[in-house]
Amino acid sequence: MTVDSAAGAPTAPAPHSEGDLVPEDFPSVQPPGGHPDYVQLLTPEGRRVEHPGYSVDLSHDEYRSLYRDMVLTRRFDAEGTALARQGELALWASLAGQEAAQIGSGRALRADDHVFPTYREHGVAWCRGMDPLSLFGLFRGVTHGGWDPKERNFHLYTLVIGAQTLHATGYAMGVAKDGADSAVVAYFGDGATSQGDVAEAFNFASVYNAPVVFFCQNNHYAISESIEHQTRVPLFQRASGYGFPGVRVDGNDVLACLAVTKAALEHARSGGGPVLVEAVTYRMGPHTTTDDPTRYRTSAEEDEWRRKDPIDRYRTWLLDAGLADQAFCDEVDAEAEELARRVRVGVRQMPDPEPTAMFDHVHAEGHALVEEQRAGFVEYHAGFADATPATAAGSGEGR
Repeated sequence: MTVDSAAGAPTAPAPHSEGDLVPEDFPSVQPPGGHPDYVQLLTPEGRRVEHPGYSVDLSHDEYRSLYRDMVLTRRFDAEGTALARQGELALWASLAGQEAAQIGSGRALRADDHVFPTYREHGVAWCRGMDPLSLFGLFRGVTHGGWDPKERNFHLYTLVIGAQTLHATGYAMGVAKDGADSAVVAYFGDGATSQGDVAEAFNFASVYNAPVVFFCQNNHYAISESIEHQTRVPLFQRASGYGFPGVRVDGNDVLACLAVTKAALEHARSGGGPVLVEAVTYRMGPHTTTDDPTRYRTSAEEDEWRRKDPIDRYRTWLLDAGLADQAFCDEVDAEAEELARRVRVGVRQMPDPEPTAMFDHVHAEGHALVEEQRAGFVEYHAGFADATPATAAGSGEGR
């Protein structure tokens, strides 16, 4: 892939000088008191710790809303897993365990920012105001996208691993060229960092100083391949090789994820260029409902991460700090159950799509090859309608 700067591409900044690869104004060092390896504002025990580079100062309602977001997201996500097990969905990619990374970063975004997700960012979608049913339509197979990306600046899910990082970088270059005061976020997992697309995206974003935040949810497994088999250095350190900042954050700490993502977005918006955020978290469920994680990880490991549950630690802090009481938590639980019921009913009532609808939006205008394929598909379907019961059940003729 090439970019012709003479054709109007964003102006590339001057190359960094030696020793100036990472801006000094972007803090990434964790002081005593929190976890030594990443930015943390809330320990797994629910204890607040301070950081000189990152902080949050929210109203009581805003603190409570983060809890509500995480609980509701986990509940409708669990409904997705149940519906897939019952045959109502073709597949479901659960976010269980990653609520803090997604709600914290999602709530750091402004309305005019753009999100390029993978396929597990249900919590980010929730923060963008998406109806969860639009996500379920995709996994039920009644739509090929499910929503208009322009309505919420939340682009379509991408099943090709890492591809959306290039889409996000290109979009961010366009944002910069237009002079817009907004940023772009690309979400991906640790497995995507092994893809060439991500390396290309990092390089282009750095060279063209694109206002893009690369938000990597390191959930420790690329399907069944552990992070130890994917990299020999912490993922956030890769950013320095491309000449932009990288920071590692406790991905199960919603406050730290919020603070770090806000700082990264402001850095990008102010012309500082890209930032890589590595949120260290854990996928508590399977990769998707077709996966069996018991074949590649231990129950002891899963128990260890359950003790770092992002919702449990945040609820403990809210209650201890007097920002919420048990009645509030009960109300949120009841709201979550109602949301799950609405999702369950809504999924089962989704109408089957018109079989030929998959040909409707391949090109903006008509295309002879697509029309030929559509005609062939219609003829194929008509053959089923003419089949006699004996043919369909027994001889196999015509199949």
